[in-house]
Amino acid sequence: MKPLDTATSSPRIGYLVYRLERRLRSRIDQAVRSHGVTATEFLTLSVLRERDGLSCAQLARLAFVTPQAMNLVVSALERRRLVERRQHPEHRRVLRTSVTPQGLDVLDRCDHSMDEIESDMLADLSPETIESVRHALAFCARSLELAKPSW
Repeated sequence: MKPLDTATSSPRIGYLVYRLERRLRSRIDQAVRSHGVTATEFLTLSVLRERDGLSCAQLARLAFVTPQAMNLVVSALERRRLVERRQHPEHRRVLRTSVTPQGLDVLDRCDHSMDEIESDMLADLSPETIESVRHALAFCARSLELAKPSW
C-alpha cells in the first residue's frame, strides 16, 4: 500500500518524489558506472565544469556529503587524471579543483547517458509541462532549504 495523504487519499508528494528519486538514482548509477565513474564523481565533475576552481569543502556542500568524503572522491578522480588540484594563490592551505580534458571526455559521455534517461522519464510530457515540473521541483527544494522544522 502506498503512503497516502490523509486529507485527499492521494499518494503523498513526498512519497512520489522518493519513488522517482530511487528509480532515477538506479538508472543514473548504472549509466555513469558504464563510463567508469560513480554518481558522486559524476556530480563532482558536473559541478566543476560549471564552477571551476572550487575547494573540497565547497564541493562537499554542493554534493551533500562531508568534506572528508569529498576529499576521497576528488583524490580518486585525481588519481585517474579526471581532475587536478592546485594551490589557491592567496590561501596556501586551500586546493582548487579543476576538470581535466580527460574528465571532460568522461563527463560528455555521461551527459549523453543522462540525456537518454531524462528523455525516457519525460517522453510523455509536453515542453510546457516539463518546464512546470522543473520550476515546481526547484521551488519545493528551495522551500525546504528555508523552512525551519517544528520538531
